[in-house]
Amino acid sequence: MRRRNLLTLAAAGTVAGCAKPGAGTAENLAPDAPDPAGSSSPAGPAFPEGFGWGAATSAYQIEGAANEDGRGPSVWDVFCHEPGRIRNGDTGDVAADHYHRYVSDLDLMQDLGLTSYRFSVSWSRVLPTGRGAVNAKGMDFYQRLVDGLHERGIAPVVTLFHWDTPQALQELGGWENRDCAKWFADYAHTMFTALGDRVPTWLTLNEPKTVVDVGYTAGTHAPGKRDRNLANVVGHHLLLGHGLAVQALRGTTGKSRIGAALSLSPAYPADDSAAAAHQTAIADGEENRRWLDPVLRGHYPQDWLDTQPADAPVRAAIKDGDLAVIGTQSDVLGVNYYGTTHVTSTGGRIMVHPTSQATWQEIDPNGLYDLLTRIKRDYGDIPLSITENGMATTNPLRDEDRIAFLRDHLAAAHRSIQAGVKLESYHLWSLMDNFEWAEGYTQRWGIVNVDFASQRRTHKSSADWYKTVIARNAV
Repeated sequence: MRRRNLLTLAAAGTVAGCAKPGAGTAENLAPDAPDPAGSSSPAGPAFPEGFGWGAATSAYQIEGAANEDGRGPSVWDVFCHEPGRIRNGDTGDVAADHYHRYVSDLDLMQDLGLTSYRFSVSWSRVLPTGRGAVNAKGMDFYQRLVDGLHERGIAPVVTLFHWDTPQALQELGGWENRDCAKWFADYAHTMFTALGDRVPTWLTLNEPKTVVDVGYTAGTHAPGKRDRNLANVVGHHLLLGHGLAVQALRGTTGKSRIGAALSLSPAYPADDSAAAAHQTAIADGEENRRWLDPVLRGHYPQDWLDTQPADAPVRAAIKDGDLAVIGTQSDVLGVNYYGTTHVTSTGGRIMVHPTSQATWQEIDPNGLYDLLTRIKRDYGDIPLSITENGMATTNPLRDEDRIAFLRDHLAAAHRSIQAGVKLESYHLWSLMDNFEWAEGYTQRWGIVNVDFASQRRTHKSSADWYKTVIARNAV
């Protein structure tokens, strides 16, 4: 089962050289490393003034300190310690130790020139049982992190839920329980009250599709269940939690913006047959419109509902008024893009482009342009942020393939802006190597290398290349 969803993803291009090493808190490449961006080469297409250049991480993948300062366990803590769940028996107990090293990590971000940083809050670090009294030490960590970002001129983009449901709530049914949507909204209100307008952009959910497809259908992510009917109920409750959280922010006096971060994958027919076109429409309903329509239009697509049997539990889960709550107006939409999918006449999926180290990842940057312009065409001019985009590679430091990937995707993003898309920012995945869910530490997604034994950070070629892009505001 793929890391993100049941589809494939995208992007690739020609190979570039390595960027000049620069000073910073992370170790840099050797002085004789070639210059991939070509420091004397002319800049490519310029992005709009004020465009946000960022990177993204998530709490369980980098923070560590799993049992410190009052943090409660999440479903991922439990899942990782079940034998056979994670490659090599890895866990996120320590991960990149960001909880203890956040100050030097903030300095690293500043050296790269980031103007935006997307991170997630560990729900159980703030509320150890998911509800009740706030854990002061846990909240203080995020207060200090946000303050440190502002001191360095970096805008915080905070995700409230990146898959780490508190285990205490899971024991009450978790997202299978409709009450979890309200528990999530209460937690969201706690964060809004604590951090307020110091967070200009909030994201409610990260990739509810992945929770449904991988956590509750394939069972290869926490909580490790395999029940598609149950998964669809979970999907509805996740979206209800999103809507209630948006309403919770609307109930404050703050001026922050809010939206969801959705994993989206353009679907294309694998051949010219009418059957393939029909199956592609079905796939698009499942992969994209099932999430976009309720969040941005306040209803599920009818063709997706038609795929659900009359006795499907999800039909009973959808109560009167739910869709109005879910469709509460968002201010921004986060787009996680990893690639496209190609659908056969029988509804199967085939790969037509090269893949990254993550074999589920089909590389096709043109799909990003198609996706962004499709959102504008079908859903209007809602401001967009690319909240994740990146690739895994086996090249440890001189990751020219990642540079090519990023360059080609940024070129596609620029084309979408020229086509009138209100794209405000780009966050590459990921700032640093991290715990890669079921793959443990076997896949490297960061532009900064982490030696997990010593926790030493080292710039990869892509980090220096990205630093140059940010400085130029151009690819």
